[in-house]
Order: sequence, then structure tokens, then C-alpha cells
Amino acid sequence: MPKGLLTGTVPPVALQRRWRDLVDRRLPQAARARPEWPVRVDHCFARILLDNACGGPWRESVAPPAWANMPPDRLAFAIDLGEAVLAAKADLGLLNRRSLAWRGKIGRAVPTSTPASLTGQGFVLRRWIRADDAPFAALNADPEVMRHFPSTKNRSESLIEARAIDRRFESDGFGPWAVEVPGEGFVGFVGAMRLIRPMPFAGGETAGANVEIGWRLARSAWGRGLATRAATLALADLFGRCGVPAVVAFTATGNTPSRRVMERLGMAFSEDFLHPALPADHPLQPHVLYRLRAEGAFAEGGQAPTDKAPEDHRS
Repeated sequence: MPKGLLTGTVPPVALQRRWRDLVDRRLPQAARARPEWPVRVDHCFARILLDNACGGPWRESVAPPAWANMPPDRLAFAIDLGEAVLAAKADLGLLNRRSLAWRGKIGRAVPTSTPASLTGQGFVLRRWIRADDAPFAALNADPEVMRHFPSTKNRSESLIEARAIDRRFESDGFGPWAVEVPGEGFVGFVGAMRLIRPMPFAGGETAGANVEIGWRLARSAWGRGLATRAATLALADLFGRCGVPAVVAFTATGNTPSRRVMERLGMAFSEDFLHPALPADHPLQPHVLYRLRAEGAFAEGGQAPTDKAPEDHRS
């Protein structure tokens, strides 16, 4: 999440008006002709869209009223998601189940049983714990680690992100695993995320249709092939236990180290695109997209290459 999530930044008036029109008029009006939709009234549409834009109950990261206090990029995300619902490019039932599961109103949104950990060579992928908060905040405050993000993150933003990451296991059955190295402890995360925001690349317009593999590691963990090895283990679990047929990965065009990790994983370059969360004049907006299908992945003995060229944090 970009900076400003907890600072009460007010979105532009035009964005606020578009949001109010979407949830107060357009979605309730469309619901009259959509009997399969699980909700009908404005505040329910707002809950679903805001929770999915925030990766959890929106009140945990934004002071009410959300339309006034939601950072512009998050509100734009929620609006994009609402537009996708109207265009039948997002499953409102799925989004609602994710929201209700995060709020404890229903059981987990998927029946898949998630293991507590996966063991690799010299590292463990595991679920997140509160002891990860401090090293994760330090990682997110490091300008070198975050050089392919719009900015570093403060501690509050890091805590919100950590909670949102771990919730993905409850809603999807998979997520970005915490990476622990014996004798070093938490060094970052590696794993998969279901893409809820509609994205401007082929097949990305349908919310939730794509799964992204990504990583972010502390500098102390760079240069030893850890991102590649950990991503290989995460992908094996994703393709096997979870039955996900394919993944994508993307990063800023200039992030050569992360692109090398994608290539070591056997991913193929697909296309260039402009990231919708960044303004048109932002140097990080140009992105590259890579793809990998489960069929034939890691065909040579089930392992991706593990050479120790420098690795970066973001995909």
C-alpha cells in the first residue's frame, strides 16, 4: 500500500462523487435485474468493495466515512472493482464471501486445508506470526528493498499489509508465505496472491481470474538464490494442493533482478502494460508481465535453477 493509508488523505472530489453514485445509485439499480446477486442495498455494496480493496475489514485501516478518508488509490481500486461487477467481470458472490469470511460472519471462503508450513532447503515457508511485525516493518522501511515501489512504508502501513497478506490464506487457501531462515528468523515473504483488481493486460480484466506469484526479501537474504528456491516450493504447493492451473508475475520494467527470478522459474515474457495504481507520469508505471502454466512447470526434476545471482524483492 502506498503511503497515506492512515493519514486521512482525502480523495479528489470527483472520485468521491463517482463512488457515491456507484454505491448509492448504479449498483442498487442494477441489482433489480440481477437476482443472483447476494446483496441489494448501498451499504452492503460498499462493504464488499471496500473490504476487497483493503484486503480485510476496511475499518481496520480507514477511519469512517470511507468515501472521505480512503486514500485515492484504494478508492479508485474499489471503484474499478464495482465497475467490473457491473460489467460482469467480477463475481459479486465471491467478493461477498471473502468479505464475510474476513469479518468472521461465515467459515473460510474456500475449503482447502492450508498446511502450517512448507520446508525447503535451508528455509521454511510458514504462516505469519506477530513476531514478524518488526522485521517486516524494517524491510518495508529500507529504501533499497523498496526501490521499485512508489515509496517506503511506515510501521502502521506494514502492519496493515501483514494482516491483509495472512488473510489471503483464509479467503483463497493460499497466500504469500513468511520466509524463515534458521539462525536468521523472518527475512521476507514469497507466495501467491489472487488478483482482485482488474488489470490492463490480456485476461486481467476479470477480477479474481489470475493468480500472481511474488516475493519481497530483506537485503540480508539477497544473492543466494532464496527467492527462486522459495518461489519454486510455493508454486509446487499452488499447482499441486491448490490446483491453480497458471500464474502471472509482473514488475516495473527496469527491475532486472526480479525479472531474472521469473525467468529462472521458467516463466515466459507475455507483454508490457501500464500499472493502474500509478499515475501516467510515474517512472514505475511501465510494467512487464510474465506467465507460467502448471503443465510442464519445473519439468526437469521438479526444481527451478538456483544460481546465486542477485535477486530483488518485487514481482
